Amino acid sequence: MSDDGTLDVSIDHDVCIGAGQCALTAPGVFTQDDDGFGTVLPGRRDGGGDPLVREAARACPVGAVAVRGIRGEGETAAGERVR
Repeated sequence: MSDDGTLDVSIDHDVCIGAGQCALTAPGVFTQDDDGFGTVLPGRRDGGGDPLVREAARACPVGAVAVRGIRGEGETAAGERVR
């Protein structure tokens, strides 16, 4: 979690295969670029208050979406905890 208590949402573009599950699950946070790869919408790196942002991370078939922000810990798309 950032110092102000918000989430930090990101997509590893080296891993993303363009499946689009993030954009389908949380379209208020994610979209697909002109090449079809997932990207976080401008101004939405904090998750935009969307309750489905974690579900979108879990839906990514290759684990390219990361959501960090649980008491200083993070959660990858596969639900693994990272510090």
